[in-house]
Amino acid sequence: METLISVLCGAIAGWLASKIMHSKSGGILLNIILGILGGYVGNWVFDLLNVSVENSWLGRIITATIGAILLIAGTRMLFKKK
Repeated sequence: METLISVLCGAIAGWLASKIMHSKSGGILLNIILGILGGYVGNWVFDLLNVSVENSWLGRIITATIGAILLIAGTRMLFKKK
């Protein structure tokens, strides 16, 4: 059940991040992957900054969304067209 909740939170977070960042490369699978990776990045960044987020589904979505936004921004910086 925990895995299903993580995938669902990842899908929502990936979708939110793609909407916030106006990302056009989409699809549900990419959003899930982006959200799950964003969860790891978000947790890592929050740990570095000593930020504590509520341990609930909403806290997970917020953390993963922020992490996914950072991933999208980082990817855009790396592969920016000149």
